[in-house]
Amino acid sequence: MICTVPTEIELNQTIFDFPFTGKTFIGFQQSLAVRESQGRYHKVNSFGYLGKYQFGSATLKILGIRDTLAFLRNKKMQERAFLANLSRNKWELRKEIEKYSGKTIRGIEITESGILAAAHLGGAGSVKRFLRTNGRRKFKDGYGTSIIEYLKDFAGYDTYFIVANEKAKARQY
Repeated sequence: MICTVPTEIELNQTIFDFPFTGKTFIGFQQSLAVRESQGRYHKVNSFGYLGKYQFGSATLKILGIRDTLAFLRNKKMQERAFLANLSRNKWELRKEIEKYSGKTIRGIEITESGILAAAHLGGAGSVKRFLRTNGRRKFKDGYGTSIIEYLKDFAGYDTYFIVANEKAKARQY
């Protein structure tokens, strides 16, 4: 039997024990938050997008939120806004979800969760154009992130319980 003693480097390492969320909705939510803001509720990026999920002020108004400072200070409001936005996007993209889920475009398997994440990044209209042109119409945000990346990186998560709702507001959740 060989016994080893940890090295000085191994002793000084910090080990993080993150819970495994896999392809659950929580995994989707947290992965998207990390991608958008490193999961920070108070983050405002150089384009003025706000919070953990990096919402624009126009989207917040649609969701019934007018006070962006209160939004930045309120974690529950940010989580409600995220759910409401998913519901609105699912409504807007319901036909595309039905038609394209399970198909492959530009080597990417299209899934509901990928579509919803791509809509979060670039809006429902950009996702529709991408899908309807078989991937010829692409979209990148101001930092160069493509909806193709979001379609791929967020594919296969469990978003089935999100109810499509054309008029979803943050206060409903």
